[in-house]
Amino acid sequence: MFTYFRGSMIFSIICLALAGWYGWESSGTIQGTVSILWIVVVLSILEISLSFDNAVVNATVLKEMDDVWQQRFLTWGIAFAVFGMRVVFPLAIVAIAASIGPMEALDLSLNQPQEYERIVSSAHVGIAGFGGAFLAMVGLEFFFDQEKEIHWIRDVEKFLSSISGVKAIEIAFLLLGLWGVSTMLEPSEALTFLISGILGIVTFIAVSALNTWLEVRDEKRRLAGAAVRSGLGGFLYLNVLDASFSFDGVIGAFALSNNMVVIALGLSIGAFFVRSMTIMLVKKGTLAEYEFLEHGAFWAIIALGGIMLASAKWHIPETITGLIGATLIGLSLWWSVRKNRREAASQA
Repeated sequence: MFTYFRGSMIFSIICLALAGWYGWESSGTIQGTVSILWIVVVLSILEISLSFDNAVVNATVLKEMDDVWQQRFLTWGIAFAVFGMRVVFPLAIVAIAASIGPMEALDLSLNQPQEYERIVSSAHVGIAGFGGAFLAMVGLEFFFDQEKEIHWIRDVEKFLSSISGVKAIEIAFLLLGLWGVSTMLEPSEALTFLISGILGIVTFIAVSALNTWLEVRDEKRRLAGAAVRSGLGGFLYLNVLDASFSFDGVIGAFALSNNMVVIALGLSIGAFFVRSMTIMLVKKGTLAEYEFLEHGAFWAIIALGGIMLASAKWHIPETITGLIGATLIGLSLWWSVRKNRREAASQA
């Protein structure tokens, strides 16, 4: 197990060292330094606990990719997850919302953290619409599948599979959900929410279409005798998925700190561990060993998507989100273990 998490541990040590240095430089006291270190540790643990379902779903895509693209996901992808989503994304929100340049946004984050937090938080409705819709589509696509033969919550999953023959029915359900939430918002916020949600659906369709096109292209090349080792479509899909998971975490981190540096360091540690966890699940064949674990993760994603959509109207603590996801995954794991034991006993 250490092999899978060695890079994450080294990265964590570097981030904690940077946090210690930053804490001492900014506060000049041991107490201030310890306080910043503690917040970084808590943020990293929170990110890991909230993202286990992300790791499981990532593993379902990653297991179909070759070793080269798996490694690229762990290296190139982490640069996008750490630098792109934890640093550039919040700065971009502030720059667009406040109509200022990127350097001014950076200056605001470092010297006026309260104002920086206010501007980022003000974009929550749009983020909730986009991220919630994208994640909901990821989960719904898994269950609205006529060819799906294995069911965990049997009656519900069989029903969803049986009606999946109606084209785009999952999109219809999601659009109704978006409309329902929008009716409870102020008119200006409702428009932002609906547009963001529709863009989330369109982004999911676009990424899926690109992935399908690449697979068809590779299959044609393979039939022509060419050596094909492409995983670009899956790589792009995984990074968009990871970004959607990150939206709410970045906003929620402000409950602990409004310091951009502290938030970036804490969430980055968590992001690195989630990627290492994904690789471990693939290499050890955990998804094949525990049959319903994948189902639990996708139900957790639907729950997270629903919570993100609802958060446009109501504040829902990250603790509740994490508990719901952990409970669904824990139950699916326990169900899988029980099934394996029964099969082993019947063969004995």
